[in-house]
Amino acid sequence: MKRLLIYCIPLFMVLASCSAYQYHTTKIESTDFSQYHTYGWLPPSDSLSKSYFDNDIANANILEAANRELEARGLTYSKDNPDLLFRYIAIVNNKSRPLYSGYPYGPWGMWGYNPWMWGPGWGWGAWGWGAWNRPVGKERYRAGHLIIEAKDRRSNRVVWQARGSGEVKNPEQAINKLPEIVTGIMEQFPVSVMSGE
Repeated sequence: MKRLLIYCIPLFMVLASCSAYQYHTTKIESTDFSQYHTYGWLPPSDSLSKSYFDNDIANANILEAANRELEARGLTYSKDNPDLLFRYIAIVNNKSRPLYSGYPYGPWGMWGYNPWMWGPGWGWGAWGWGAWNRPVGKERYRAGHLIIEAKDRRSNRVVWQARGSGEVKNPEQAINKLPEIVTGIMEQFPVSVMSGE
């Protein structure tokens, strides 16, 4: 049982890392975000989106999800001189990652000890996760990034920015996943969701 668990954990970690989006955020530390009560939107900034998010459905998915999250944090939408101006930037670009050879299950194969893998000079350090995991090439993939930033209207400075990044398989999946990604991004916003009490 322990041996099976040893093999399952790395596989689970690989599957989890493939499907999850990663989120990063930054802000001006001295900013008091409790001073902001209203918000508005600037036009989206299109940067290398390759037409994935340059359409009405993507735009609606992003704005509806972001508005819902902002209102849950006590902010009110306003067209006239809002405290914060939000903008999103969608980026999809081609990237590459290394392809590895060998068995991803460790030195004993998938199910147990494999005597055929022994050879002169072989040892844990040399082959356990080394020789059998050497890069043999590169795989190209599309990386998608959705960035949302907030600008203080009075100072005209960006005071907060957050990004959700992950692999893009196809346009339809990417567009349908946008509300989930926006929610993950807005969880990085310095104001928490109001309890409603």
